[in-house]
Amino acid sequence: MLHDRLLVEVDREAGERRSSGGIVIPATAAMGARRLSWSKVVAAGPHVRSVEVGDKVLFEPEDKAEVEVAGELYIVMRERDVHAVAADRVGDSATGLYL
Repeated sequence: MLHDRLLVEVDREAGERRSSGGIVIPATAAMGARRLSWSKVVAAGPHVRSVEVGDKVLFEPEDKAEVEVAGELYIVMRERDVHAVAADRVGDSATGLYL
């Protein structure tokens, strides 16, 4: 990856989902508000400062560029398009989220 770019896995379970009451919500259902997505970082450019490989990042799916690498689908984005980072490296004393 170059500069401040991130390569993240595509969420394979982004289709149907279940509500807390057990109701199945199809992938084609319209959401009233924008819905952000979590994905795992698989590669990061040399100028990325707050994200490391293995972290989960929260981003808006509308701001993505998809790319296929070795038959797998990934998303390429800039670090500035990340809304939050969930990382194990923070330890037990903090939430692990950088907002």
